[in-house]
This record gives sequence, structure tokens and C-alpha cells, in this order.
Amino acid sequence: MIMKQQLKRAAVAAVAAAAVALGLPAQAQQWPSKAVRIVVPFGAGGGTDIQGRLLGQKFQASLGQNFLVDNRPGAAGLIGAELVAKSPGDGYNILFTTASLAVNIPLYGKRVNFDPYNDLVPVSWISSVPLVLVVHPSVPAKNLKEFLALVKKSGRMNAAHNGTGTTSHLSIEMLKLFGGMNITPVPYKGGGPALVGQISGETDFTFATALAAQPFIKSGKVRPLAVTTAKPASIFPNLPTMKSVYPEFESDNWYAMFFSKGTPKDIVSKLNSEILKALKAPDVNEFIRREGGEPVGSTPEELMTYFKRESEKYAKVIKAANIRSD
Repeated sequence: MIMKQQLKRAAVAAVAAAAVALGLPAQAQQWPSKAVRIVVPFGAGGGTDIQGRLLGQKFQASLGQNFLVDNRPGAAGLIGAELVAKSPGDGYNILFTTASLAVNIPLYGKRVNFDPYNDLVPVSWISSVPLVLVVHPSVPAKNLKEFLALVKKSGRMNAAHNGTGTTSHLSIEMLKLFGGMNITPVPYKGGGPALVGQISGETDFTFATALAAQPFIKSGKVRPLAVTTAKPASIFPNLPTMKSVYPEFESDNWYAMFFSKGTPKDIVSKLNSEILKALKAPDVNEFIRREGGEPVGSTPEELMTYFKRESEKYAKVIKAANIRSD
């Protein structure tokens, strides 16, 4: 018995020594030893779901374990986020979410049943998709400068958005706030209906996702004037940014991955490396760009800094516009 225990201890020591020799902590060497769950807090078939499955396939091929997408829609993404936040911090529960998380923290306030900054561990920023300011062809403005002058002069314009608290809604509120303009936000049940309302002439303008707006821009049913990202978007390289006029105006649909609280740092580092590698893969890179986005990638620290800044930014807009969740 003593001999067996000595042999067992020697084997464990040998594994640990091998891990040290390779420069990797033992926990990261052993992870994953079973299937990993990627919680997508939205329904199947959307951009978040498809992107999550594509990344999961890359992780599976590289790490030799299944990475299974678990769709948990509801409460604008909060149901899935809470599920991960309250899961064991063992590296087997990943949240793949969007900018909606940063919006929902101030929007829902005390109704958020977890602490996003402490109960979620940032891994990496994945990608960024711009919104594009488009106007109905009847609006007599050919560029951003003319549009802003027209809005101020008219004293009243209607703007379609995807629903209360969405980035398209908050982009309208930013324009009202930073430009001191009289604009009436008109809510629709999603981006598709908002664009239909825009094309039909029910509203004057909207901030639409780049991918959704692109076919209508090509057909001339809407006219693009600007993008909402900090830098010009590769999908619309000739359009100016809203930030070029209003320095604080910046919004986008970003995607990021988080672990549950308590996940060991070496596992976080390992997944971060896998993400950065996956973003360089041609099929992943091409998919994100085809969706109108830009592959990003970041350190966990950079994501946390960005996440907090986004929440604080939207909190100011929500408070100034007195936006309330349903």
C-alpha cells in the first residue's frame, strides 16, 4: 500500500513537473477535460448564435473537447448572463454576449440579480459591428453635415429604433443629447420592422446595423450618412463617424466572452489565446466581416476596462433621456 501511494505521488509530481517545464500551469494543461458550455443569451440562428458556434468549432478542433452552444434567450440577454454568473467557476461555463449587457446594467438597475463586474470574468472582446445612420430618400440631405443642419432647422423629426434600450434607440438619444435636437423616437419590435418603417416613409431616419441596412442602401431605398463606431468602418469606408461631429458619440454592437466568477486565471489565459488564434482563421474573419463587423480580440483587462466604460456611457444617456425598461 505504501509503495502504491509513493508511486501515485511520484506520478502526480511528474505531471506537475512536465507542466512547469512547458511553462503552463497544471490547471490549464488539464482544461478542458470534458465538454464546455457556451451560453448564448439569444435565440438560435442570429448573429450571436452563429458566431458562437463558429468559435466553438475552432476551440473544439484545437482543444479536443466539445464546445456546445446553449441558447438561453430572454430579458434582453440577462437570463443567459445570470445563468453563467451563478454557475461554478470551473472553466466549463462561458457567456458569449453583446453590448446589450452594458446597456442592461443601468437600464434594469436593481432588477439585475447578479454583479456583472464581480460575478463575470472577462476573457476577450471578439468583434464590433457598427450602426449606420440612414435616411429616407425624401429627406433632402446628401451628407451628415446637411442632415444635422436640417434636423436643427426643422425642429422635429421621427426616428425608428429596434426597441427600448437597444443600441439603435440609445444612438437616437445620443443625437438628441449631444446635438440638442428635437427628435421623436419611434419604437418597433426589432431591427427588421424598424427598417420596414423607415423604407415605407413612416420615419425620417434610423440607426440600423450595418448588415441589415446594406441591401437597402444598395437598392437606394435608404441613404447612408454616417457610422457610429469610433473609427470609420471597413464596410462603409467613405462614411464619416458621428464621433467626428460629437466627440462623445460612439455606439456599436460588440461581442465578448466571459467566464463565471472564480475561474482560474490560467484557464482564462488559455481561452484568450484560443480566441485570438480563432479570430485569425480565414473563415471566422470572413464571417465577421461579412456580417459588417471588425474582428477585435483583446486581453481580459482591456475587455473589463471597455465593459465598464460602456456601462457608464449608456448610464448617462439612459438617465438624461429618462428611459425606463418595460
